[in-house]
Amino acid sequence: MNIPGQTNILAIDTATEACSAALLCQGTITARFELAPRRHAELILPMADALLAEAGIKLNQLDALAFGCGPGAFTGVRIATGVVQGLALAADLPVITVSNLAALAQTQTAEQVAAAFDARMGDVYWGLFRRDTDGCMRCAEEQVCRPEAVPVPDNGNWLGAGSGWTTYRDLLQTRFGQKLTAIAAAAWPTAAAMLEIAVVDHAAGKGRPAADVRPVYLRNDVAKTSQKALV
Repeated sequence: MNIPGQTNILAIDTATEACSAALLCQGTITARFELAPRRHAELILPMADALLAEAGIKLNQLDALAFGCGPGAFTGVRIATGVVQGLALAADLPVITVSNLAALAQTQTAEQVAAAFDARMGDVYWGLFRRDTDGCMRCAEEQVCRPEAVPVPDNGNWLGAGSGWTTYRDLLQTRFGQKLTAIAAAAWPTAAAMLEIAVVDHAAGKGRPAADVRPVYLRNDVAKTSQKALV
């Protein structure tokens, strides 16, 4: 994917078991990634600080910030939202929100990805992603649903990715049948993949003020509670 050389963006993600940060600086992406459940609050700012220090730039020299806005773990999504809002307010930077399911799909080279996170309580976070002409994975709609009820596309050649394919592998494979070409159950969203989407969205003017940024949970009861808490 062609990355513009003059855009500087820092991305962070703590929405799943994976904790990651990535920096796009002068056309080069550097990143930190660690599978570290329950250590996101401890790790994410040092990761970001290290990337900025290595690149020799300060926060206020960035053009934008990006983060994984969900869906994902309730606490993890809130950590990323709070951190990116604080950084954006301190440096007066716009924020680009990136779906964690989209970032998961973006880590794959396939043109069509059925992305699924285990959402607990017998559900999956689900989205069918296709690569757009800009190189980014896009989805018409993301949802939370039972694995036996996930929408199945009409066409074939789909790659299944994410933890949902670990927990509900047999169910999902049965629903897809011959339309499924491979499974990348061990794949995780990364901040580096988020940057590939964020740089395109930034160029399209999709950055938002920090105060307007909201997490995405997909479950209505959780979302309503969180919106009130963040206002």
